Amino acid sequence: MGLEGWRVLSAATILGILFFHGFCLSEKAPNYTFVHEATSAPDVSFYDYIIIGGGTAGCPLAATLSQNYSVLLLERGGSPYGNPNITNLNTFGAALSDLSPSSPSQRFISEDGVINARARVLGGGSCLNAGFYSRASTSYVRDLGWDGKLVNESYEWVEKKVAFEPPVKQWQSAVRDGLIESGVRPYNGFTYDHLYGTKVGGTIFDQNGTRHTAADLLEYANPKGLTVLLHATVHKILFGTKGRSKPLAHGVIFRDAARIKHKAYLKAGARNEVIVSAGALGSPQLLMLSGIGPEDHLRHHNITVIYHQPYVGLGMYDNPMNAIYVPSPSPVEVSLIQVVGITRFGSYIEAASGANFAGGSASRDFGMFSPKIGQLSTLPPKQRTPEALAKAIDDMSKLDAVAFSGGFILEKTMGPLSNGYLMLRKKNPNANPSVTFNYFQEPEDLKRCVDGIKVIESVIESKSFSKFRYDDLTLQVLLNMTANSPVNLLPRHSNASTSLEQFCKDTVMTIWHYHGGCQVNRVVDEDYKVLGVDNLRVIDGSTFYDSPGTNPQATVMMLGRYMGVTMLNERLASEKSN
Repeated sequence: MGLEGWRVLSAATILGILFFHGFCLSEKAPNYTFVHEATSAPDVSFYDYIIIGGGTAGCPLAATLSQNYSVLLLERGGSPYGNPNITNLNTFGAALSDLSPSSPSQRFISEDGVINARARVLGGGSCLNAGFYSRASTSYVRDLGWDGKLVNESYEWVEKKVAFEPPVKQWQSAVRDGLIESGVRPYNGFTYDHLYGTKVGGTIFDQNGTRHTAADLLEYANPKGLTVLLHATVHKILFGTKGRSKPLAHGVIFRDAARIKHKAYLKAGARNEVIVSAGALGSPQLLMLSGIGPEDHLRHHNITVIYHQPYVGLGMYDNPMNAIYVPSPSPVEVSLIQVVGITRFGSYIEAASGANFAGGSASRDFGMFSPKIGQLSTLPPKQRTPEALAKAIDDMSKLDAVAFSGGFILEKTMGPLSNGYLMLRKKNPNANPSVTFNYFQEPEDLKRCVDGIKVIESVIESKSFSKFRYDDLTLQVLLNMTANSPVNLLPRHSNASTSLEQFCKDTVMTIWHYHGGCQVNRVVDEDYKVLGVDNLRVIDGSTFYDSPGTNPQATVMMLGRYMGVTMLNERLASEKSN
């Protein structure tokens, strides 16, 4: 065999080790030997890769890179395992309404007044969301210039661990058939693919109603190559500037639960990197705290400017969600998002149902209806007092149990086009930044919402859905019920049920699909390397201009795997050429 033949064989062997040797060494969740509390970390440590954020992108990225290199994954929250509020479908909403300091959900309120949530738990948003799993469209992948073959392989890698076909029961079936009857066609059956029409999508809840999260993707990791630290809050990225034309990221400072400071550095090696995967709020926030951002804003907070980057924090998007609540005369199953109608005008129709989904009045939490979540609230911040929330909860407790037997049919606006910005409030990385989304600032977003609400109305009036609606509850009454629900702390407008434009504005919610702040070709290049500095990338949803598909979690997990494989291939090619 000639030299070139040996090179080919060697490359094939390395690739085989790269992608498959983790299977024989892998560990099963939750019994990971490589996961530790940050209090056990040494004062100083060294790794090939340091990943900030053990969320939807960070976990698959760390698992992949650990196959051949030493990886430190720093997560500011705790473990999802053993927490029934995360694990069980029937308790969905409980984690979101948990406002304790140890909650896996950290509430933040946008300057628009909409109450939202950001994850602080290993597995990220996949530990809190409604579980829907759906890929991005082929046009989305093509427009970003991603490699289609590797994208499909990366989706499949994720799906083997966390994606399932949901058990579509009566209420979800009625929504599905109502969508088809309303003209959202064709019917595409069960598929992960993003296709116009109506489909049953995937879910990260298995047949037993048990949630599987991005943390489960750490089962792919090489245990000898990965260290995961919990309750490790990164305060800043460290840069070397002496004798360099561009600042070089070479480490991080983080604190553990006892507030003890630790430092982690990159080992010597030109291709070793710090990677930020802290989410749409956390990633731009951390760049700013580390001295990368608009220089005037950084100086205002007495932060040393490492690199003036005016686009950090710009282009903040949150897909507006609007819903109609439909009480049911017939019992309904507990279900989260399973069916979706993908319209051609830019609105996605989804649904969820069940008294347990609402949390149950006995718990005084009320799940997604909870005033503590504030899912429907755009009350001005100064009016959002404990007394106001307590009154709303008391109002909820007086409702008849039948009010919680039914479900939401909701509309998510594609894109969106409207966007805002993020700024620091404090230098404390645990504090929420200030974020403005400017919901419905662009008329096209409002039009898509109105058209989506019209489809929902058509579904409710369809023959297929007739079993699950009261004949005497007209659409006008249902709109009024939603607009005037006790959990909705919005200022009231008398025409909210007659003007769908006003209804959209008054009942705007978040669907937790916020993105932007570190976008491609503004803050990072097409390889997700931060512009203006070396050895630093951002890999997560903060790089997106549009929310992918109907729900982003599948694509964010895919992106972590995709970029991990890409980076390993780049290093392999570089080492071969040298």
